[in-house]
Amino acid sequence: MDSQLPINKQVIISNEPLDIVVLNQSIQFNQGESGASVIFTGNVRVSKEEQGLTGMTLEHYPGMTEVLLDGILEQAIERWRLNRVLVAHRVGRLAPGDPIVFVGTCALHRKQAFEAAEFIMDYLKNKATFWKKEHFSIEEQTKERWVESKQSDLDALKRW
Repeated sequence: MDSQLPINKQVIISNEPLDIVVLNQSIQFNQGESGASVIFTGNVRVSKEEQGLTGMTLEHYPGMTEVLLDGILEQAIERWRLNRVLVAHRVGRLAPGDPIVFVGTCALHRKQAFEAAEFIMDYLKNKATFWKKEHFSIEEQTKERWVESKQSDLDALKRW
């Protein structure tokens, strides 16, 4: 990467729905400095384990969350020589199918962009100060539960 090129780094935490089209356009804009862009979007899902899920509430620690995410992005920029990186994360109430998180990375080569996006997601899931509460309606009863860390997510950090 040419040291003359500015690195575009952005962290967005929003109560408003994520506009995936705008985020995608923002991360993919370049003037030839990026040979590869990788986009990841995580959504509220309803699977067998989440049957009856009506929504999810995400909370964060304002100020601290942004600093932690910025640190994760700095590590990714340094390690994979990224030209551009953007993370947008929702907080508040979300419905099934709503985007929760958007990660976009740009680098000279695809391997750098892919690995950086995976690194960011693995660290975001385990280190950023977000808390998720799932809301269910099962047999006309409403229930809530806080989402706990998964061992598979913790194991994913070991490769970095």
